[in-house]
Amino acid sequence: MTTALAWDTYSQQRPSRRPVNARGEATWFNWTQHQDHGPGDELLHLPADGRVLDIGCGKGGNAAHLAAAGARTVGVDISPAQLAAARERWGHLPQLALHQADALDYLADDCGVFDAIYSVFGVAWFTDPARLLPAVRARLAPGGVFTFSHRPPVEGCYGCQASYIPRGADEDP
Repeated sequence: MTTALAWDTYSQQRPSRRPVNARGEATWFNWTQHQDHGPGDELLHLPADGRVLDIGCGKGGNAAHLAAAGARTVGVDISPAQLAAARERWGHLPQLALHQADALDYLADDCGVFDAIYSVFGVAWFTDPARLLPAVRARLAPGGVFTFSHRPPVEGCYGCQASYIPRGADEDP
């Protein structure tokens, strides 16, 4: 199974973000798998009109929040299905650019520098840190922030595809 196909499959299993959160906000930042829980975008320490990169943006809810708040936001995801959902819901935001690419490939291209790079249950969870961390560092502005979160591990599984994509009883994740 290719990585993009795995994420497309995952996309079909995950519900879309609610229309509003508990505070009635149409956009919000969420680091955890729990609704309305945990810190917000303040962890990114973005300057006014900052440039931020979401690696593994999925359906784009966190990136949309930052774009709606005025940050120049780029979301990258390998899944065409995830990005189609992001574009459908958030494509009207002028500060949001969405790209389909492998995150390491995107970081290797001349994509400029960012004030913050983050990953919520995304690339930082399953990419070899020996490859990811230097690539992220090369794209951070001086004083920039790299922040990420991920779910707890599932015993016997590695990475999100193994942990959350259903497989047959005879398939080893």
